[in-house]
Amino acid sequence: MKELPLAKAFQLIEPGPVVLVTTAHKEKANIMTLSWHMVMDFTPQIGCIIGPWDFSHTALRATKECVLAIPTVDLAGKVVDIGSCSGRDVDKFKKFKLTPLPAELVQAPLIAECLAHIECRVVDDRVGKKYNLIVLAGVKAWIDPDRKERRTFHANGDGTFVVDGRTLNLRKRMLKLPPGV
Repeated sequence: MKELPLAKAFQLIEPGPVVLVTTAHKEKANIMTLSWHMVMDFTPQIGCIIGPWDFSHTALRATKECVLAIPTVDLAGKVVDIGSCSGRDVDKFKKFKLTPLPAELVQAPLIAECLAHIECRVVDDRVGKKYNLIVLAGVKAWIDPDRKERRTFHANGDGTFVVDGRTLNLRKRMLKLPPGV
């Protein structure tokens, strides 16, 4: 074994896939790139790190709602570029030629070019002030059944990404699966 710098240890368990978060506040829609999130249960509840350094933070705190848009690997370059600029300075929908679509239960838009979406509401942000953790509850989900590209991609935390590939089906080995899985 060789020692790994502790500051790089998060790269071993970096979550995925990379998602886009849309918000809408004061008649302005915005998009941010997010890789620090985790599924917390099957309902779904999703924990994510969105702090005051993110322009989307203000909108999320004010409206208590957003959309998690799941891009596929063909959008990877745009997704990284979206994360490299601020909605304070640029209209990301226009700059990156993405199409906003109306959501059903929240004001934040869906993104037509993404594979899937989860409309969300903030259900807990009490630890947000200390850890910037926001817990979202999915209230509606969408998927584009006609989308040919379905592979998502995951951040390694160092500017490199892993693309989904072969699926292993080990369901027969599972002792208990939740209903509907």
